[in-house]
Amino acid sequence: MQGCTVIRLIPLLAFLLAAPAAQAADDAKTLGTFGKWTAFSSGAGGKMMCYVALPPAKSEGTYKNRGDVMLTVTHRPGDKAFDVVSLVAGYQYLGDSDVAVTVGTKKFALFTSADRGWARDAATDKQIVEAMLKAANLTAKGTSSKNNVTTDTFALGGFTAAYRAISDACKKPK
Repeated sequence: MQGCTVIRLIPLLAFLLAAPAAQAADDAKTLGTFGKWTAFSSGAGGKMMCYVALPPAKSEGTYKNRGDVMLTVTHRPGDKAFDVVSLVAGYQYLGDSDVAVTVGTKKFALFTSADRGWARDAATDKQIVEAMLKAANLTAKGTSSKNNVTTDTFALGGFTAAYRAISDACKKPK
């Protein structure tokens, strides 16, 4: 069953990541599955990228059609970008809206663009990842362009091991 999840995640991740990164995702190598998390690496040298991905354990809201939902954390050492948190909603977000993210007792706001939520800066990405390493769940509450509110809950069991795998593979500075 885990193999089916990995096979399904690879094409989805190619779509989720930015254009240059999507090309690298085509050659994605699975680093392992840790709980429900899957860790990947792709590319080499200055184009190396490592990422973990997880679909929600639970989704709530009123919607007719919704695409795949995914939480990712990405390292791109060639760009000196580490701990980049991204949330794909499976729908277009309401313009000028934020996604309310709760990790343990910590709260964050992600800005939205099209169907994605992002931290506003690298410091916030780092804070979210630090909270994820200690918490059991992450919840994300967003509003679609049709004004439907959704709440997705992501189980963080296995995140620490998956995060270590991508940090080792992409040689994240300590």
